Amino acid sequence: MVIDPVARRTDGESVRIAKDVLCAGAGAKICLPEGPEEFAQALARRGRRHPVVVGDDRALLRAVSLLHRERELAGVPLSMVPVGPPETIALSRALGVPTDAVAAARTVLDGGERPMDLLTDDSDGIVLGGLRIPCGDGAGALPGYAAYGAPGEPAVHGATGGVAGYPGRAAAPGGTGADAADPGHRAWWKPAARTARTALSLLATPAAGRWGAPRPGATEAGGGRRGRVPAQRLRLRIEADGALLADLDRPVRGVSVVPVVGDGDAGADDPAGRPGGLAEVVVHWPGEERPIRVRARAVTVSGADFHYRADALVGGPVRTRTWTVQPGAWRLRLPRQE
Repeated sequence: MVIDPVARRTDGESVRIAKDVLCAGAGAKICLPEGPEEFAQALARRGRRHPVVVGDDRALLRAVSLLHRERELAGVPLSMVPVGPPETIALSRALGVPTDAVAAARTVLDGGERPMDLLTDDSDGIVLGGLRIPCGDGAGALPGYAAYGAPGEPAVHGATGGVAGYPGRAAAPGGTGADAADPGHRAWWKPAARTARTALSLLATPAAGRWGAPRPGATEAGGGRRGRVPAQRLRLRIEADGALLADLDRPVRGVSVVPVVGDGDAGADDPAGRPGGLAEVVVHWPGEERPIRVRARAVTVSGADFHYRADALVGGPVRTRTWTVQPGAWRLRLPRQE
């Protein structure tokens, strides 16, 4: 069991409950990493144990990224105990993991393994829940920043020697940084270009709502553009399995790509159906025109420099990127269906 340090600081009670339930039901080895190297070492030294990640969505993404980079992801079933504020565990919830500590820990013990699709891109980045490209009427450009808001470090979706994880850990919502609350804690990010609050503001865009628009009440006094990614005025060429959906002569308001769950029957070790092997691609146009919806195995987006949000991270700028569905590329333990 790898317990993310941010989870230990933000909700120690949920961490304790998860530990108690898991240790009472099975032999568990507790790992308390204090940085990215120790996190990677804990996964590498798991032996035949099944890794259990206790933390938020970024901890899950970090574990999956590490296993994917080592080409061990397909053979290692993962379990997740989400710990953190609701906005930081939205991906885990969308994947079907219980967000209650007791229910999630019991799922680790009694749940079934479900094969899950993911998207890989041409820079060896991964996407678990979905990606979108905010485009349209807003002004402004995204500043360059890496995974978890760390300036000057490689991001996971264009990674050439970095893994999504600790170097850019942002502050917990409602605070000014974990290190401020714990002066003796060693900082994992370099506060050279922005504060932890600004980094979190850039990463905390909600999944719902208008493209490129903040959710109601997201702007705080002195908080600037908290909870949003500035909309970008872009013209994109979008292809799905070679079929042209949009070209540079017509602007789009937004693009989303989400792996599709298959319609297969659930089994003992397949609690919620089988992976679909396809992604749903939705192209939104300005105004009230109906969006285009198609399903495809590969999606290519190209155009002027654009950013994209993949799960909890923002990648780019890039001029072209191709995402391909990898059916059943990883396994996640979920509650069994009755």
